[in-house]
Amino acid sequence: MTSNTQGLDIRVVGGGVIGLTSAIALAEDGHRVRVLSRDAAGGTTSAVAGGLCWPYRIQPYERAVAWSVRSFQVLTALAERPAETGARMVTGTMTATTDRAEDGLAAWYDAVPGLRRARAEELPEGCASGWRARTPLVDMPTHLHYLEQRLAAAGGTVERREVTSLEEAGATADAVVNCSGLGARALVPDPDVHPVQGQLVVVENPGIEEWSVSADAGASDTTYLLPQPYGLVLGGTARENAWSREPDPAVAAAIVARAARRFPELARARVLAHKVGLRPARPAVRLTAERLSGGMPCVHNYGHGGGGVTVAWGCADEVLRMVREVREGRGPVRG
Repeated sequence: MTSNTQGLDIRVVGGGVIGLTSAIALAEDGHRVRVLSRDAAGGTTSAVAGGLCWPYRIQPYERAVAWSVRSFQVLTALAERPAETGARMVTGTMTATTDRAEDGLAAWYDAVPGLRRARAEELPEGCASGWRARTPLVDMPTHLHYLEQRLAAAGGTVERREVTSLEEAGATADAVVNCSGLGARALVPDPDVHPVQGQLVVVENPGIEEWSVSADAGASDTTYLLPQPYGLVLGGTARENAWSREPDPAVAAAIVARAARRFPELARARVLAHKVGLRPARPAVRLTAERLSGGMPCVHNYGHGGGGVTVAWGCADEVLRMVREVREGRGPVRG
């Protein structure tokens, strides 16, 4: 084990947004960090994400909101350099067909500067309530590249390889951080981890500048429009325990049709891409520390569902705190 006064050798399993932000927090704190990932960042679920900073399909809400507020702060600062970081501040409306007064996000609403209730004329047809806000909207391919570059600048490295066990991943390290997402189902193993399939369509943007999301709790079909530099992202779906990564043409047509009910010109927009991602869902995020069978300290950070981009930096702060406890000889303190 490395001396308590020095940085640790740490292996981070998983190269998506959760793994990269955790690795950056650790590397910038002076640890020697290597990310182990089967896929390049562009091949992870994070690359498919719409990129809106807003808590979605993630529990427990109390902790998720705190993580989200921290990420909001970080992404707002990164939005000052959008071409480099992929983060921009964009105004939009979050709506629902029911009143969202008791949706567990009161602390989020209090924390977002300028957020307000949407007026009736600002709501799409069929929506009963909504919130207007200016929030970070992240171009994920650009953002993931930025994260990799920032990690490298801090001395961290990325190694492309399959990880077969957490013990093997940390065999020559002082600690391992498990950010394996959906892979945790087999790697831990954790049967509570399951996919929530999301399909989206990217079309040429006819001039829509604001984001718009309608996503009732638990709904398998959602409607969202996210203007990105590479096109207008239309969504979407949230299919529990669906494992296919192949776009369904009928689902794609339904997504475009829902968007076109709000903006008829989208019915004629040229389709640029079809994408499918598998959100790594769990009844609640697992962000805990334990010792593996051989005594290796391990911090688990997975199960973020549809909120990975939104909570990544807040979760990375907690990972750093837990690793500091390991370095000081006080951790892991949770199992």
